[in-house]
Amino acid sequence: MAIRDSRSDKAFAIINVTILTLITLIVLYPLVFCVSASFSNTAALAAGDVVLFPVRPNLTSYRAVFRDNSIWIGYRNTTCYTILYLIISLTATIITAYPLSRRDLKGRNVFMLVFTFTMFFSGGIIPTYLVIKNLKMLNTVWAIVLPGCLSVTNLIITRTYFMNSIPFELQESAMIDGSSNVGTLLRIVMPLSKPIIAVMAVYYGVAMWNSYFSALMYLTDTKKWPLQLVLRELLLANMITEVTDSTMFTPEQILLYEGMKYALVVVASLPVMCLYPFVQRFFVKGVMIGAIKG
Repeated sequence: MAIRDSRSDKAFAIINVTILTLITLIVLYPLVFCVSASFSNTAALAAGDVVLFPVRPNLTSYRAVFRDNSIWIGYRNTTCYTILYLIISLTATIITAYPLSRRDLKGRNVFMLVFTFTMFFSGGIIPTYLVIKNLKMLNTVWAIVLPGCLSVTNLIITRTYFMNSIPFELQESAMIDGSSNVGTLLRIVMPLSKPIIAVMAVYYGVAMWNSYFSALMYLTDTKKWPLQLVLRELLLANMITEVTDSTMFTPEQILLYEGMKYALVVVASLPVMCLYPFVQRFFVKGVMIGAIKG
């Protein structure tokens, strides 16, 4: 027999759904507006006629964006940086989290204390820059992918997953059968850790894809700039057209820059939005198990 909800439960459900709906609309509207603005006529956009749906849709802004070679160079660089960063970060996270999850590792709590310490205290921007400079990594790809390749937060989540989702007895049985630590990691642990690996790939991939501050500090060659830094420079150029003498630019150029702002946001965000549905099932499972258990 089904249990009927009380009036208080029904009232709570209505209030909860209403609040969540409002939050969803607040989050979705800027995204929908950016997409609509990117496809709208630039004159209608400048006049404020775009509210929700595109006005006189066209691809003028996207044509202007993709005519700029720096966009394609930025895409190429960001893709290369992200793939390399993913390989290094996932490798560093897994080979660090696995031994720290083993109950037979002596002093593992001390190691975790050292790692956790770095979450709250860092050397700062200037010392970090001097280290990168002394290591001869300025204006190289390594200045982008090596600093910060191991996130302590992601390390803790992965370690918690290993400890709570993979029985230690299973690892012990593999060791009794003659498996080495590396063999146990590769043959037992990693095949059972696809959810958390997918979650870490999303975390690290999105972080690198959206990163521009490291490139701003360490890269001087514009041909090595990632997409986000290219996007920043183009938006700054748009701001310059708005604050300088308008006679320097034609009305068509000013309107085009207005549409390009939104097209650039869509272009930069599209790869991440397209990737997420493929890892969503792993993402939810991995976050719930790795972050809540223990």
